[in-house]
Amino acid sequence: MTPMLDVKDLHFSYGDTPVLRGVSFEVNEGELCGLFGPNGCGKTTLFKCCLNFLKSNRGSIRMDGKDIKKLKVEDMAKIVAYVPQEHKPPFPYLAREVVLMGRTPRLNGFFGISREDKMKAAEALDLLGLTELADHPYNQLSGGQRQMILMARAIAQETPLMFLDEPTSALDFSNQIRIWRIMRMVAERGVTILACSHDPNHVSWFCDKVVVMKDNRIIKEGSSRNVITEETMDEIYQDVRSVRSFGGIRVVLPRDVALREEMRGFGKRAVGMIGASDEGWDRLQRGGKKESVILSQTLSHRLGECGVDKRQIRSGEA
Repeated sequence: MTPMLDVKDLHFSYGDTPVLRGVSFEVNEGELCGLFGPNGCGKTTLFKCCLNFLKSNRGSIRMDGKDIKKLKVEDMAKIVAYVPQEHKPPFPYLAREVVLMGRTPRLNGFFGISREDKMKAAEALDLLGLTELADHPYNQLSGGQRQMILMARAIAQETPLMFLDEPTSALDFSNQIRIWRIMRMVAERGVTILACSHDPNHVSWFCDKVVVMKDNRIIKEGSSRNVITEETMDEIYQDVRSVRSFGGIRVVLPRDVALREEMRGFGKRAVGMIGASDEGWDRLQRGGKKESVILSQTLSHRLGECGVDKRQIRSGEA
């Protein structure tokens, strides 16, 4: 099967400063792929090279089997739609007019906007539940609403491939999850999506595939389960984050928070082994049994690191 997006040995430099070093990866049809990595690792530059905004020094990029270096702008616009991180138009277009701009590559020359174009724009708004915003000025909408209008514009463009650059970076948590759910829905309709993000939880929860960048190169790619791991987080964040599983769902937490939760749970289990009363806690502190001594030493040391004391555990606050 030919990948919808195929990047091979891509190199790019700003002057003498290398920004992309031998980047290679593939995204198949209908996949939602997360391009993940810390700020400054080269994600945005990779996006710009893939969209032909920047010319790479070496390597190749193929979309739907076509070499992008040989494509005209109007041909590119029929293959890939782009949703930028932030977009504030200088003119007060209505929301439906912004969505209708997605039909530009499909316009029929002299005859301009057709009934079909208007219908496709209306369908895209309806698909995302945005019909009631159609006649609102776009520049008066909230950040989340503007981002969803741009998603509708990309859908109206009817391309097999869609690029989104940090689509949730300026949104509150509710709208972040809504945007990712929309991307998931669009991918399930057969559109291939590459979404740039610096949030490991988002790519872990919603993406079919994750490509991880660090220091201007790709260090891992594959399913989120195989890529968003403790090892990867250590490599990127230098022992700052931990990966935990809650009900089968992986969550990346700051390491001190993960340790605190782990120790609170351990403290409850330890007290439960000898009784949850004050007398039971005193027995744990005094020792008496080998197991109690081991638990006491471990708890005193680890709970102290986490800022949790025995009163919290005894009262059930931990």
